[in-house]
Amino acid sequence: MELRETAEEAYREALPALGASLVGGLLAGVVLGGMRAELRAVEGLLVLVPALLATRGNVYGSFGARLSTGLHQGLVEPRVRAGDERVRRAATAALANGLLASTVAAVLAFFVLTLLGAPVASLPVLVGVALIAGLLSGIALTAVVLVVVFAGYRRGRNPDTLVGPLVTTTGDVFGMLFLLVAVRATLSIAGFLGGGG
Repeated sequence: MELRETAEEAYREALPALGASLVGGLLAGVVLGGMRAELRAVEGLLVLVPALLATRGNVYGSFGARLSTGLHQGLVEPRVRAGDERVRRAATAALANGLLASTVAAVLAFFVLTLLGAPVASLPVLVGVALIAGLLSGIALTAVVLVVVFAGYRRGRNPDTLVGPLVTTTGDVFGMLFLLVAVRATLSIAGFLGGGG
């Protein structure tokens, strides 16, 4: 009987998050499908997309797991406070890691595509896209992780169950939306600088 109750509780906690994950993945696909012009304008961007999305899930999933562990151990209060140094340091580290991973992914994509003789945008354009998308999605994901983990914990939910699917989903959706914004911003900046030179 205990096994059945445990399984039911796990499904009850996980199914809403998995449902949101499914819907979010479809939304991210719709955004990607609508980015044909941007994918043509920034050659090599399609190679970069999976790396950028994986980075979001990994970095901010890890951030959520650290917060969850801190809550379980009583090291972190389930609310955002200005003086909470642990939460601030963890959020800053996640954002810095996300930006670093985005930059490395852009540089690697550029050099791999160049070595393969494939068409690729300039390195500054790829890095610019990765940094802008990384910064915007990082800020959004930090807020989402804090809200999901703290609100879930206060409502008696296990944040470990919520973090994985919701961070991955939110990372996909925000990642694609902010990638679109980043491409347009980077191309505008590059056009302005090119036109001014």
